[in-house]
Amino acid sequence: MKILALADVEDKALWDFYDKKMTEGVDLVISCGDLNSNYLQYIVTMTNVPLLYVRGNHDRGYDRNPPLGCIDIDDRIYDYKGLRILGLGGSMRYHGGGDMYSEGEMLSRIRRLKGTIALHNGFDILVTHAPAAGYGDLDDLPHRGFACFNYLCMRYKPKYLLHGHIHREYSHEFIREQSHESGTKIINCYDKYYLEVSDEEHPARGRTGSFLYDLYTNISDKRKKY
Repeated sequence: MKILALADVEDKALWDFYDKKMTEGVDLVISCGDLNSNYLQYIVTMTNVPLLYVRGNHDRGYDRNPPLGCIDIDDRIYDYKGLRILGLGGSMRYHGGGDMYSEGEMLSRIRRLKGTIALHNGFDILVTHAPAAGYGDLDDLPHRGFACFNYLCMRYKPKYLLHGHIHREYSHEFIREQSHESGTKIINCYDKYYLEVSDEEHPARGRTGSFLYDLYTNISDKRKKY
């Protein structure tokens, strides 16, 4: 499965000067936040594949102009052909605006998802806007990472954590890829990043090991055939 992950800046090769070769073979698009709603709508139209997104700290405009045709995965798990994708957008709170959270508030969001995560028997990709604390974040409060993302990785060991928020120009020590101590591969998706996920990296749809969720999935899929 080929995933195109996006964050923070609108790539001219995908918008102003669209080249279909840039999205050739892409099965799924994931936005990690802080992207123009019209940009996401354009990409989902041109690729004709599902586009999943979480909100960044500069996405208040989505309240008035949400990216039509795209799927909001904040605070939920989205199953794409067996690939379980959990979304937790937003950044560390540094003023009173929206889509920002204290460490405690983000932890509360995670706790509310405990039942959903259990039902799906975990998740394979964690999609955030902010990074995990200590993994590519910066010292200033607006760009500090969340410690509770480290807990999620250690507890559930997803294959990937995709985030944005830390721009290449912010630091000469910009890190595109790194490994978490849990084994999770962390990827800063600033601008764009192409990710290949093999079938062996996630359970087949309806084969998660969760009796109730697999039963629901298999019944739902059978109904769609008729």
